[in-house]
Amino acid sequence: MTHKINDRWGATPWTIDFAPQKVSLPASVDIAVVGGGFSGLSAAANAKRFDPARSVALFEAETLGARSSGHTGGLALAETAAGDLPGLGDVLGGFSTILGDLGVSCDLHLPGVYELDRTTQNLESPIHWTDAGNLRLAKQVSGGTLDPGKMVSGLAKAAAERGVLIYEEAQIERVEFTKPMLLHIGGNGVRADHVVFATNSESLELTRLAARAHPKLTMALATGQLSDRKLETLGMASGKPFYTTDLPYLWGRLIHQNRIIFGSGLVDVKDWRELTAIDVNAGKAAELLDKLENRVRRLHPTLLDAQITHRWGGPILITQDWRPVFEEHPKSANAVVIGGYSGHGVALSVYLGAWAAEVLLGRRALPNWKQN
Repeated sequence: MTHKINDRWGATPWTIDFAPQKVSLPASVDIAVVGGGFSGLSAAANAKRFDPARSVALFEAETLGARSSGHTGGLALAETAAGDLPGLGDVLGGFSTILGDLGVSCDLHLPGVYELDRTTQNLESPIHWTDAGNLRLAKQVSGGTLDPGKMVSGLAKAAAERGVLIYEEAQIERVEFTKPMLLHIGGNGVRADHVVFATNSESLELTRLAARAHPKLTMALATGQLSDRKLETLGMASGKPFYTTDLPYLWGRLIHQNRIIFGSGLVDVKDWRELTAIDVNAGKAAELLDKLENRVRRLHPTLLDAQITHRWGGPILITQDWRPVFEEHPKSANAVVIGGYSGHGVALSVYLGAWAAEVLLGRRALPNWKQN
């Protein structure tokens, strides 16, 4: 079964082709995971992988990948938005290993990532674009791309095959932080000894992130298929994605059949609840998509007549210090909150989701970068 990704946020060039079997809510579980994106699916699948005897249930308020994970551009980057952090380890290496251990195939390709700017005078740069100045290659960093729809689907399948109970349209109304904790879902209660909160840009009061992180909406579009010659002319034939290190911000990558995704723009969202009402086909978001399309066409003459096949937006959660949140919930030592990846969530979310599972199973400690 193929899931439709939130139509209000536009159409993405990938699909999610997994839907969980409908089963009754359990009265209790060992581990409850709140959120059905990359982080939550990784935490759930890995919890069962590490300890098959534990009962694990995942609760998603809408459908799997309906928010950040289904609308990301799919750039897999190393480290965090704040750079390397004490004890973080090899994010890309760990991420790749986790996908392999779970048997997830998502077109992961790690050829490196171009960092572009408007000040570097690099005559050997493969990219020569005009965008508020001359965009050129400044340096190359570790990273690459993947198919977000395939990763959501693959993680969900891996979780289900290992016995994780997955529930869509199962919004957590409130949590009683007792021992065990009590999750209220649609008038029902589910008790859980341990909980992973992986809702990222959603439910900020529940995760106690309302005053520490700010939701934004990013904008993106995809072109139709381009010839090999056009990709060579654009400097994209290597398959390496890019992002700018100065403003105005622009990022991009190749996707299926020689198409390019371009992304930019952060729409301010005062309250995370506004995300449920945003329609990228109207208002400010639509205006920004129009501006992005015009901007892309002016990057290079090759793009002037490029077909635009998809336009969409996606939520992102930016923390005050650009560091991801990975810590104990202030109301329970048996609950962990992860999120706030600030644009580096594709690989980091899966990596930290697996780490969160280990924390709740007593196999590993929480990171110490909050205190550094």
